[in-house]
Formats: sequence, C-alpha cells, structure tokens
Amino acid sequence: MLELTVEQISIGQTAVDKSAALRLLADKLVADGLVAAGYLSGLEQREAQGSTFLGQGIAIPHGTPETRDQVFATGVRLLQFPEGVDWGDGQIVYLAIGIAAKSDEHLRLLQLLTRALGETDLGQALRRASSPQALLKLLQGAPQELALDAQMIGLGVAAEDFEELVWRGARLLRQAECVSNGFAAVLQQVEALPLGDGLWWLHSEQTVLRPGLAFVTPDKPIRYLGQPLSGLFCLASLGEAHQALLERLCALLIDGRGQELWRATSTRAVLEVLGGELPADWPSARIALANAHGLHARPAKELAQLAKGFDGEIRIRLADGQEPAVSLKSLSKLLSLGARRGQVLELIAEPSIAAQALPVLLAAIEQGLGEEVEPLPTVAAPVDVPQELAAPVSAPAAGSLVQAVPAAPGIAIGPAHVQVQQAIDYPLRGESPAIERQRLQQALGEVREDIQGLIQRSQAKAIREIFITHLEMLDDPELVDEVDTRLKQGESAEAAWMSVIESAARQQESLQDALLAERAADLRDIGRRVLAQLCGVLAPVEPEQPYILVMDEVGPSDVARLDPARVAGILTARGGATAHSAIVARARGIPALVGAGASVLLIKSGTPLLLDGQRGRLHVDADSHTLQRAAEERDTREQRLKAAAEQRHQQARTTDGHAVEVFANVGESAGVAAVVEQGAEGIGLLRTELIFMAHPQAPDEATQEAEYRRVLDGLGGRPLVVRTLDVGGDKPLPYWPIAQEENPFLGVRGIRLTLQRPQIMEAQLRALLRSADNRPLRIMFPMVGSVEEWRQARDMTERLRREIPVADLQLGIMIEVPSAALLAPVLAKEVDFFSVGTNDLTQYTLAIDRGHPTLSAQADGLHPAVLQLIDITVRAAHAHGKWVGVCGELAADPLAVPVLVGLGVDELSVSGRSIAEVKARIRELSLAQARTLAQQALAVGSANDVRALVEAM
Repeated sequence: MLELTVEQISIGQTAVDKSAALRLLADKLVADGLVAAGYLSGLEQREAQGSTFLGQGIAIPHGTPETRDQVFATGVRLLQFPEGVDWGDGQIVYLAIGIAAKSDEHLRLLQLLTRALGETDLGQALRRASSPQALLKLLQGAPQELALDAQMIGLGVAAEDFEELVWRGARLLRQAECVSNGFAAVLQQVEALPLGDGLWWLHSEQTVLRPGLAFVTPDKPIRYLGQPLSGLFCLASLGEAHQALLERLCALLIDGRGQELWRATSTRAVLEVLGGELPADWPSARIALANAHGLHARPAKELAQLAKGFDGEIRIRLADGQEPAVSLKSLSKLLSLGARRGQVLELIAEPSIAAQALPVLLAAIEQGLGEEVEPLPTVAAPVDVPQELAAPVSAPAAGSLVQAVPAAPGIAIGPAHVQVQQAIDYPLRGESPAIERQRLQQALGEVREDIQGLIQRSQAKAIREIFITHLEMLDDPELVDEVDTRLKQGESAEAAWMSVIESAARQQESLQDALLAERAADLRDIGRRVLAQLCGVLAPVEPEQPYILVMDEVGPSDVARLDPARVAGILTARGGATAHSAIVARARGIPALVGAGASVLLIKSGTPLLLDGQRGRLHVDADSHTLQRAAEERDTREQRLKAAAEQRHQQARTTDGHAVEVFANVGESAGVAAVVEQGAEGIGLLRTELIFMAHPQAPDEATQEAEYRRVLDGLGGRPLVVRTLDVGGDKPLPYWPIAQEENPFLGVRGIRLTLQRPQIMEAQLRALLRSADNRPLRIMFPMVGSVEEWRQARDMTERLRREIPVADLQLGIMIEVPSAALLAPVLAKEVDFFSVGTNDLTQYTLAIDRGHPTLSAQADGLHPAVLQLIDITVRAAHAHGKWVGVCGELAADPLAVPVLVGLGVDELSVSGRSIAEVKARIRELSLAQARTLAQQALAVGSANDVRALVEAM
C-alpha cells in the first residue's frame, strides 16, 4: 500500500519544464532502487496519454501498464517545486508525486489526497511549505472522523478467551469497512494495554481503511495476564481521529466510572458514555433540498448557525446515503455531506429539543436558507411513504388490461388465488438466551432439511443452485453471530432473527446492481420460512382446481413447492424478470408475470384471469371471445412447440429459401452438449465471465484454455463466438475491487475494464487462440463505444495471433452502445462481424434500466428506436460483406423474429430451450414478407405498434 512519509519528500527543487521535472523524478525513483533506469519512458508515455495533473498544484506522474515490469518495489517520491512547473494547459504544479506501483496502488493514494484537494488555496500552501513535515501535514488534510456506532459494539459476545474476544472486535471493524480481512491477525501480535476497571485496549494502523473503534464485552468472566477482562477496545488507528475519544475515556477512568461500560445492557448506554453515533431512535424528519447548487457554503452556514440556537444535539444525514449522521452545528461536517438539489435530508434531534428544533429547521430549509429556490419537480412517491399519504389503489376493473414484466413464457387461464403475506405476531422478548437459541437452532434445522429435500427433488440445475445458495445463507456465520448478539440482549428468537434478516435484505436492496438487489427476496424468503417454523404457522392450502397464484412477491421456495399441474400461472405485484423466483418459474414451465403493481393484490380470489407470459399482459375477467382466442393460441403453441422439437436439427430457411443460422447462448462448457442436442448450429455467445466468477481468483491461462477447448470439442466443428470478459460496474468480481460508481451501467465495464488491465485480457486471448486448433473461432469484444477501443483490442489480438497462428479466426464487436451502432459504417470496414446485444442496447437507447421495478416493462427491444440502430448496423455490415448476429433476449421473442429476419440479420443466438421454436418461426416466414414488415416497423412510433404489426401478419 502506498503511504506518504517525510523521508520521501524533497523540498526546494527546480525544473525548467515538465520534461525536466519527470527526469528528476525518474532519477529519484531509480536512486531509491524502486525502478529500472528506463522508467522515465513510462512516465513520459503516461503523460502523452493524458495529463496526471490532479488540481491544487499537485501532479502524480506514474508509469503505464506496459512499464510495470520495470518496477522493483512499490514506492513514491515527492518533489516540491516552489517556483512551479508548467504541466500544460496553464496548469502549474508545485508538488509532483512520482509513483512506482506494480498494480493500481496509486488509486489508494488518490483516496488519501481527496481531503487535501478540497482545501482552499492548497497549491499556494504547498509552494510555501518550508519543511517535509509541514508539507506532509498539508497533504493529509483534516483528520477523518472516528467511526463508532451501535453496529460496532458487541455486548455479551461468546468468547472463551482473550484471542477470541479480539477476533470478535476485529470482525466488527471489518463489517464496518474500517479494516481489511487481516486486521484480526495484526491485533493478535499487538501488546494489549490494561486501562483498569477490567478494560483493555488494543490498536494498530496496519490494514486500516478508515479510523474506527469497536468495543466488546464477553458473555462470561475472562482473565488475561492474571487480570480481569470485562471489556476490550479495538482501535483501527488512522491519524488523530481517536484523540477526542481517548480524552473522554481517560476522564471516565479517572472518575472511576469504567464499570459503566462493561456493565452496560444496551449499545445506547455505551455510546452515551463514549460520545459515539447514537442509535437512530431519536425523533427525525425528512425534507428534500431545493437549493439550485445544493448545500454549499452559504446555506450550510445559515443552517449551522440556526442549529446552534438550540441547546442540544442535532444531526443530519443524506436519507439515501450510507454515511452516518453528522453534527448539524458543524459547518465543515455539513459541507462534507455534498448534498445536491433534490436529495432528501434527514434531521435527527435529541428528544428534549426535537419538538422545538425540527419544525424551525425544516421551515428554514424549505424557504431556501437565504437563497431563492425553485420548487422541486413532482416525482413518484418514495417507497416508504406513510400509508395514509399514499395514492389510493383499487383493483383492476373487469375487462381491463394490465401491462407487467414477462418473467416466464406461456399462456395461463384460471381463477385468481390471492395470497397476501399474513402478519405473524411474536413476542419481542425471550425467556432466556439459552432457550431462545435452542428454539432458533431447531427451526433452522427443520428449514435446512426442507431445503435439502427441495434440492434433491429438483431436476433443473438452476433450481438446485438457488437452494444451495439458500443453505449458505442459513449457515452465514455473520448472520448467526448478529442474531446471537441480540439473543444475549434478551430478544426473542423471532425478533432477533427477523431484525437481522430485514437489515441484511435492506442493505442488499440498496446496492447499485439490480441483479444483486433482487436477491433481497431470497433473504426474506428464508427469513419467512424460519419465522413460520418458530411460530408454528402452516403453509396456505392450495385450491383443488388449476389457479393463478397472485402474491406481492413470490420467493423461490414458494415456486419450487408449487405443483405445475395445479398452478396455471404466477402473478406478482413486485419483482423483476431476473429474480430467482422468475428463474424457478421458467425452469418449471409455469407462465409468470411480475411487477404488475400493488393493484393486483386487491383482485378478489376466484376472479377469472388470463395471463400472457410472452407479451407481459394480464386480462382481468376477460370476455368469452378473448378467453377462447387465448385458449386456442395456447393449444396451438403447444402443438407448434411439439412439432418444432421434432424438426430442431433441420436448417432454418424461409419459405423462399433464405437461410438464417440459429446458434445458442451458453455460459460454460457443461452446457454445450445440451444445446447441440436441442438443434444449435453453433455457439453465438459464450459468456466467459461465468468462468471467472466460478473461481476465487482470476483463472490462469491453462485453466481458461482447458475450458475453451472443451467448448470447441463439444461443438464438433461448429462455429464458436466468444465474448471476452464482460465484468465491472454492474457485474463486479469479488477479487477485482472497483471504485463505487454512481451509475455502474455507465461506468467501467466490458472492454473499458479489460483495456485497463491488459495482462488479464492478453491471458484470455492467448487461452482462446491456443484452444482453437484450426477450428472456427470468433472473438467479440463487449461494450465497445469507439473506434479507438476496437482498434486497441484488435491490435492486441493480432499481435498475439502472430505468436499463436489460428487459421479460421474472425474478430468482431458487440453492438450494445448506441455510439457503436451509429459508427457501424466506419467500424464495418475493419471488423469481421457484429453481434447485437439487444438487452444493453435497449436500456441505453431508451434510458431505462432493464432491472427497474416499474419501468422495466417499457424497456422493449422492439422499440422503433432500437430497430433503427439494428438497421444501421446491418446495412453497414452487408455493404462491406460482413455478417450480423443478435444474441440478446430479443432474438428469442417469437414476435421479434420476423422483424429481425426482415432487417437482414444473419444469425440469431438464443437459449437452448428457444432454438427449436425460433427455427420453426423462421420456416413460417417469407423473406419478402419479412422485409416489408421490417420497413413498416421502422416507421411506427412505439414497440406496441410494432408488436401489433407482427400480430396482424
């Protein structure tokens, strides 16, 4: 880890220009034995790619990835230039920090400099600094605030000895993201300091990410070094953040009040003594900030001064943020919030002053804090709007049509069976920790046995993997430990369990990644199962006749327990098409619609429903003609699917002889044999990220080569189209931490990430080339948005191809970003093919997150705007003799196939279960008719218009 020390600083340096400054830095790094003599070229190349000027008179010159092999050891050298050096574009540098790093360690240094960069006139202060110590103090900026809240206190934790208690304290710091995983081992090597009154102290600066303090007490008396151990402080030390806490603690010990800490029965009592972040049970209120430029200095000063008029503590936080509340009376803390217009502020006041303070402060914020403010635009009500203030919801009327998110294809007809989640009453306090622990363990054991039975009975791999994950959740040591802590504080097994589950689910929902956020449903699913066992609540009885299950949100285990012979379909008010319950429904062949809205929960049980899982439509109490037509379509589709399965190995040709290749999307070699048997003519998308996700660290070349070779072996000479690693942003890998991004879909992902880590990309390309053995290999690069990105990837591959010749190799790109489609006339001259990823192309074109709970139904790939981009791509490719495939979900949509064929798409790549149906659909078409349809589709105004055109064919 890069750290700044006075020994690395040289003050009073001079350089006539940037080149001279870089030479001086390179000489210093070489002299310190950090880099080889040629490292200067790396510094110069990096500057040629883009200036390393940070601002405030600071630059951080460092080498390129290609020159990392010249780095002997990680380190930095700091050179002060009091006269300044012109870094280009009028940017004057007074401090250059030369970096020698073997990886992306300079990013850590950037984090350390963030506070300093926010200071006023830092550049001039750096220029005037007369000693290394003064300069270092300027760079370190203001000390970070010590993290200390209720989550960092463990009272009565199970610990047999001192070492186990240390481990418990370190784990609390790790959960608060104050330290890295190795902090517990670090503390074990530190000499503990006895404070008196049974209290002990441990601290270290190693592996610390931010300063924090944990306090733990054992559940039974412990002695250490012959003295009683009743409470242990574990400090993650960084700078002077803990000084105020130490002073308060010393005063407490001098007064002989140390026993107040280890005798405390609640975290609040401890925090009140130590002055930490109090639990959020003080009165609070929320208000949206309307100031045009957010909470900048002038309105923040007004708010702080107003708060100082009340004799008591008042705090403030961003309601949608993860940071703890800060003092409303501190101007610097207010500014550190970075509150922007439209963000919701939460004010928290101690009870004695809340009634007087909160109304005054809210009124001042509403009036603009001395600034003219424009009213905020009206937005949809937040999720947590009180029920009495929410817009009234009524059941859909008879004959109405509700649009929802299609989650599992098929048509279902039957009476509604509405299951509203019943509230389960349970006591908040338990008999004793031992009894409650035994009750919980028994319930967990019964649920675990139930889930194991589901795994054994499930034939589909997707279902088994989901419930294996549920077992892991049940055995999660952090969940178990948190529940146990609550049990020791006197809570009942039900209350402790549900509090921990709900907290974990909300944390999951707060993540940027829509896929990960949907996994909160899995947590709540197992939470409900255990609670029902604890309370003796039986599962609801199914109706005898086939029905459509209507619920707010269906858990995976709910679906797995359903009998497909009796459950015609599933309808939910919430959820997305990628939720585990939707995956289970598809695997079991149960048509499903999700995200239909709260109104469907008011449908009366027994109401006739018609559910179209292909089009995402729900007909409520439809007329007899609509029902008859749907039943005929359902029966016809079943017959068509049966006939299509029998002809799955035949080529897909239109009635006038035009051939369209139908390939398969797979994620691993194990799925190749199945899709070939289902009629695939090749693999149109091998998602290589699944190979990386299956390993605890990046798989080496040999591991990758073996996997790719198995795929090619299974294809028996059929073409393989491979997508290079597509992770980052919304699909992170645990062993490649990426800085949190406000919008990961628009961040560092796909080709953007792998070009930043060329060693990873080169290893994957080598493995692919070596596995080919003159078999047809097609490599495509994801998320390409510019010609430069394509050329960098192509040049890297061609360079490696000279080392590893491949006879039948094509290189292409995925069209997922609108800019790539619009650049298709330029790119088509250089690529061998295009593959359109309609999932991402649709969300980027329509500006709708495809995982959005309410908008995802509108993210339809048949929108004319998306079709226009596909049309541009196909025309450009065919003009240069190149082919175009489609590998997104649109390729498997029976209503989209005629349009895509009409646009001239050469290849459709779909999931294995859709291959036969897509082939059959192509055989029903004439190319001339499809072309006419496609041109009509390009001229209408909505996806619904396009679907109406297809249905009218």
